[in-house]
Amino acid sequence: MKSNLLIDRRTCLMGLGASLALPLLETMSWGKTTKGQPFKPPVRLGFMYMPHGVIMDQFWPATPESFLSSPPPALESLRPVIEQCLLMKGISGVPISPFNGAPHALELSTWLTAALPDANKRSQIHIAISADQIAANYVGGYTSLPSLELATMPQTHKENQEGLNEGYYSHCSFRSATQAVPAETNPRSVLNRLFGKFDKPGQQAQTDPLDRQMLDLVIGGAKDLRRKLPQTDQHKLDEYLDSVRSVERRIAAIEYRQKEAALEKAGVRSSKRHASDSPPIEIKIPIGDKRSEYMQVMCDLNVLAFQTDTTRVSTYIGSTPNGVSYPELGFSDAHHSQTHHNNKAEQVAKVAAITKFNIDQFAYMVRKMASLREGEGTLLDNCIMMWGSGLEDGNKHARENLPFIIAGKGGGTVNTGRFIANTKGNQGDLLSTLLKCAGIPLDRPVGIATKQLAEMTVNL
Repeated sequence: MKSNLLIDRRTCLMGLGASLALPLLETMSWGKTTKGQPFKPPVRLGFMYMPHGVIMDQFWPATPESFLSSPPPALESLRPVIEQCLLMKGISGVPISPFNGAPHALELSTWLTAALPDANKRSQIHIAISADQIAANYVGGYTSLPSLELATMPQTHKENQEGLNEGYYSHCSFRSATQAVPAETNPRSVLNRLFGKFDKPGQQAQTDPLDRQMLDLVIGGAKDLRRKLPQTDQHKLDEYLDSVRSVERRIAAIEYRQKEAALEKAGVRSSKRHASDSPPIEIKIPIGDKRSEYMQVMCDLNVLAFQTDTTRVSTYIGSTPNGVSYPELGFSDAHHSQTHHNNKAEQVAKVAAITKFNIDQFAYMVRKMASLREGEGTLLDNCIMMWGSGLEDGNKHARENLPFIIAGKGGGTVNTGRFIANTKGNQGDLLSTLLKCAGIPLDRPVGIATKQLAEMTVNL
């Protein structure tokens, strides 16, 4: 391709009245790209969660010097990519007063918001926009899906600690202060969402040309209706329109993938950004019920979504604090019950095994990213992947020293291959810094943030 398709400011402003986001095509480029320079892949931002904290002495390295050569047992599976990882000890969570009786309702819901729910509206969702959705609002227009939300377990837990809405137990993504983002738990549905609707495995269905016409009518009519509604009903209508726009984006994604398939059939490799890029990975839906196989296919879907630039923001809730067990590890005890171990060796060993199991799935994902060529490096080079938990220690519900693993160089913005043993910062500081590393501008701190963590960055 001899030239890039650049859209000037005047054309953009003239088109604002009727616009639709398109995927980033080969004929397009960033306005700041210098002629003759290779394409710089975008930075992707991903989050993976495990509840109930960790066994601290099996998670944190003994010393900063031993991190690369002798990682602790929980991190052993990360050894092949350890130089692409960063650990920081000393990140404190959100203090949960006046909700001291709701540690599990808040461990996940505060994880990406770094904020507490509104104490005067406990029965409603009313917290803050989450870091992943802040990123999606900024980069989502460049991809067919603004963000991808995955979960291992259905988000249906029923409990009301401190009178808090049950949605706080199983959601980490919030589109706004009052709107939790649901996650998809079915791998087949995720695959269909990423690449179109399927009648049978391997057979893509034709899209209905009436869908787009109907959406235009719905959105146009809703705008007229909104002006006549009271504020409460306006809020309900806004949530409905968000779901309609999600359908619209899905139709656009299907149409785009159909065009790509036709081009590839004609011998045009339209989605390749660089001659040495790895081809998209193959997704195989597991048949059995092994948790590791299930989690790994969800990780594969995350990798594929990033690799094909279908989205640049993802979250994966590996499990939630409501009774999950791990029979694959040789015992059926629930994760939560074992975290209240009172230092009994057998229970401590089970919690350590569960922690290692979850980190192993994260390691599976980031190792695959490191094996895929992209541009002048690997997919992992251009990602920032965060694994972590909303509690430090499930035995005491402590939150003063939350466990986090950062993997990926963020396009050269994250200084990896280190364990920083004495970090001074909080959950909001970490999230604010990750967003900055991903190129996301902030007009306000994330949650309780007070600063950027300069020690984790490269010349930012």
